[in-house]
Amino acid sequence: MRGLLFLLVGMLAGPAWAAHGYALWDDLKYPPGFAQFDYVDPAAPKGGELRLVSNLRFSTFDKYNPFTIKGSPPAYLSGMLFDSLLTGSMDETASGYGLLAEDVEVAADRLSATFRVRPQARFHDGSPVQAADVKHSYETLIGPHASPAYRTLLEEVAGADVIDTRTVRFRFRKPNRELPLTVGGLPVFSRAWGKGKPFDQVVMDIPIGSGPYRIGPVVFGRDITYVRDANYWAKDLPVKRGMHNFDRITVKIYRDNTARLEALKAGEFDMMTFYSAGDWARRVKGRKFDSGELVKREFQHRQPAGFQSYVLNSRRERLSDPRVREALGLALDYEWMNRQLFYNGYPRVRDLFGNTDCAATGLPSAEEQALLEPFRNRIPAATFGPMYEPPRTTGEGHSLRDNLRRAQALLAEAGWTYRDGALRNAKGEPYVIEYLDSRDSGVRTVTPWMRNLEKLGVQLKFVPVDFALYQQRLDRFEFDITTINFPGTHNPGQSLAEIFGSKAADTESSGNYMGVKNPAVDALVTAVVRARTKEELLPACRALDRVVMHSHYLIPQWTLAAHRMVYSARRLAFKEPMPAYAGGEDWVMGAWWSRVPTPAGIR
Repeated sequence: MRGLLFLLVGMLAGPAWAAHGYALWDDLKYPPGFAQFDYVDPAAPKGGELRLVSNLRFSTFDKYNPFTIKGSPPAYLSGMLFDSLLTGSMDETASGYGLLAEDVEVAADRLSATFRVRPQARFHDGSPVQAADVKHSYETLIGPHASPAYRTLLEEVAGADVIDTRTVRFRFRKPNRELPLTVGGLPVFSRAWGKGKPFDQVVMDIPIGSGPYRIGPVVFGRDITYVRDANYWAKDLPVKRGMHNFDRITVKIYRDNTARLEALKAGEFDMMTFYSAGDWARRVKGRKFDSGELVKREFQHRQPAGFQSYVLNSRRERLSDPRVREALGLALDYEWMNRQLFYNGYPRVRDLFGNTDCAATGLPSAEEQALLEPFRNRIPAATFGPMYEPPRTTGEGHSLRDNLRRAQALLAEAGWTYRDGALRNAKGEPYVIEYLDSRDSGVRTVTPWMRNLEKLGVQLKFVPVDFALYQQRLDRFEFDITTINFPGTHNPGQSLAEIFGSKAADTESSGNYMGVKNPAVDALVTAVVRARTKEELLPACRALDRVVMHSHYLIPQWTLAAHRMVYSARRLAFKEPMPAYAGGEDWVMGAWWSRVPTPAGIR
């Protein structure tokens, strides 16, 4: 679900009403008429430049359309150029406030939501944003040329109707707490963008959005600059006051991690987020750090842990048996990796909903049991016992040797035994699988696991490919094992069907990389989506957590409870504290400002 905004907020019960925003379960933090979000400085100066570095995996781009399947768009383009009807805040969860929409009204039967577009809303070409543009954006995103993730996310939206020039109504197939603000979070673009072309042929056409930035100077293969729209129509709205302060945001491209780090130390860009524990522990130092010009800091957040994992593609014959998948996970010595490779810098992912109320623990509750019972013969028996715990190699009663013995027994049960120097099936075929990566450097973290698998007779081959081929193979599910960083959420909903739903398993370019096709999972996802209260939501998402984790589609990796960032204290300023639910780079681009004015003639 690359580049897709998941704004998981929903409907309030009761009669139809119009409001400035929605909260999923409780009242919105900010009342009608609020001045600005607490984490911004409304007096922050406009001007200057923010120089960022692109994530290595998305190191280059070949299109300006972030919504189609093929190709790679520039980093951050969607959030820079496209506004939505509603927008969230960074200091609360499951909230949305009017941006393009001045208000939204939900029908008493909760089967529709009506948005009224602000009369001052404008696209970058000066044309007004109209209800017809909203309808066009929705219908394009669910069409055959857009990412299928949108079709899954919007599966229960029956359609969109233009009521008048500024009013659009979305109809829903069934009452669903998240749908009004799911549609409210969709990017809106002009009907004139690529007019007359099939959407998949809208590639290098400059997008016609209504966001705070436009595309500026571009040097393909090197960098892209976004230029602030000084006449941005929403700059004085409460949801935008004090935000988008940089005149220019330049995203530089470095293909080599060492070159990126040295460029940071040399002052070639202003801020960088670190994901490498080794870099953070050993290499983030030097003269500019000693002088205080560069600041190394961890910003603690309250974001969900997510479930970054080794993904096992169960479509593959050698990975179709859950006993085999469990055995592979038992060979991963995470405690050794964390100690030797990560400087004990990463806690391990444990399940789908870490750091949220949805995380399952202990034995199933009576409510969870009731949801699971109809599928007793379709889900692992362990689901009805204690919640899944990743294998350990430290502490009393835990060791790698014991884990490998257990793995050997599971493999034997599945028909794989060690003989003639390899793990073989009844036909004598050796057990050989591939790990697919887009970076040669990824072999460093996979090698210890490969060595442990060799002790079982399993040959895991590391296969690095360029990013374009990597993405193509992921889209077509042409891999055995890879790593995916699935973002977490405090309020799961329809997006789960894109990751775990049976329909998505057969849809090319979907997020169901594991190939999950289980009626129990489908039913539990539906229960999550249909929940009307938090008391209904929690048993459903916890039961889903149990089924997926005990099925061993995923081998949990690691997470981080802080944004590890280096920034230039000489060039950048911000308001403390960081909003609890902010993404690090989103916060910087949205709410920080420059200490260095823009040179004359640049703006």
